[in-house]
Amino acid sequence: MAAVFVCVLGLAAAASGGLWDPLVGRLAEDGFERRKVAYLFSSPDLEFKPEIMARKMNVLLNTRLSSREPGPRAEPQVMDRYLNPLLIAGAYAFYREHRADLTLIHEEFGVPGEILTALMLLETRLGMSVGDHNGFTILASMALAGDFELIRDRIERTDLSDETMDWLRRRTREKGDWAYEELKALIRYAQGIGQDPLTIRSSVYGAIGLCQFMPTNAEHYGRDGSGDGRIDLFEMRDALYSMANFVAAHGWKDSMTPEQKLKVIYRYNHSESYALTVLAVADRIAKTRELFGG
Repeated sequence: MAAVFVCVLGLAAAASGGLWDPLVGRLAEDGFERRKVAYLFSSPDLEFKPEIMARKMNVLLNTRLSSREPGPRAEPQVMDRYLNPLLIAGAYAFYREHRADLTLIHEEFGVPGEILTALMLLETRLGMSVGDHNGFTILASMALAGDFELIRDRIERTDLSDETMDWLRRRTREKGDWAYEELKALIRYAQGIGQDPLTIRSSVYGAIGLCQFMPTNAEHYGRDGSGDGRIDLFEMRDALYSMANFVAAHGWKDSMTPEQKLKVIYRYNHSESYALTVLAVADRIAKTRELFGG
């Protein structure tokens, strides 16, 4: 036992003087126990991946530059692939399977089961695909890569003005700060469910669980639907209750106009095409329910 303890301390000490040292120090200053944080960053499975931040910044840069180009903009539209009859049938089966919970959720939060099912379909294929990335690695890498110099050589465009370069540095720093806040929330979330934060799967940018919440949203909107005293977004009831809480907190009312509902769903994923698709899928599920009952 003593040998194991010495080994742990050695790993923690090794982390304190390495690449991750700025994050270890920053987290310690924000109230996390330095030795525990250093131990997390000493993991041999943790690798700095600057390509994650670079990929994000290349997307944002191309969006910024394309918005300045003349010509008509593409109109948002429903993503027809989600209206495939097989997917709708699967969504309806999911709705029926969880009908009891969805009924209770509708009564408590005012959010229809069809909407939650549609969100679940788009986010994780009804819970079957929660991401195969490592959330800790992603958020830690992005937090560290808030220093633009760490990703400069990965920026695809080279014909950038001084103004655009200043914008790029600023946005990289902002995204790094965003990722740092999400990293802190991920550590707290893992502590809350008694899980090693290094083992939590996520999307390509760190969204977690069946509902694909960013960790700060998990803290703010997460709800214990199963009643076991924990908020585990990889557990279906917790995920459904949390999704409903998010949608309700952003103003959902069944009496809203379609345009108002669109704005609420837009808050879940900032894409008008996404919001249109969620409403279209929910409508198909409702019509299927009316046809077959249940």
